[in-house]
Amino acid sequence: MKDQKVRKLAFSGMTIAVYVVLMYLTQSISFGAYQIRIATALYALSWPFPFLALPLALANMLSNLLFGGMGILDIAGGFLIGIMTPLTINLFKRGRLPRAFIALPILFIPGLGAPTWISRILGVPYGPLALSVTIGQAVPALCGPALAALAERSFKGKESF
Repeated sequence: MKDQKVRKLAFSGMTIAVYVVLMYLTQSISFGAYQIRIATALYALSWPFPFLALPLALANMLSNLLFGGMGILDIAGGFLIGIMTPLTINLFKRGRLPRAFIALPILFIPGLGAPTWISRILGVPYGPLALSVTIGQAVPALCGPALAALAERSFKGKESF
């Protein structure tokens, strides 16, 4: 039991680190008009590993703190988006929806959610901003199901968390 908790904690820490490093490496496209956040594809890992919902939310919040520069509203909002997206993915899995459905929360929760406060911070209309952020989320949304499938295959038959 204790060993299982340590493995989950270590895996969670590695996932946060990978998320933050990906955000650092892609920050030039992660905070622009289209916000192509490659790191949000990692939300798909909550399909095989539901315990990653909170670590992924913390990773998004930390990334907004370190690289975003839009203040507390964006940091808190990043946490909210970061928890809602993997929890929705978990609900889809529990509902026995096909893995391809992972793309929907990755596309629409950040795409439609983040512009609610970013539009106010920047003083731009919600509609065009939501459209551009959703378009930017298409790349990680398309990668998400493949990432979940790869993670499931890689850990299949191995000692679980």
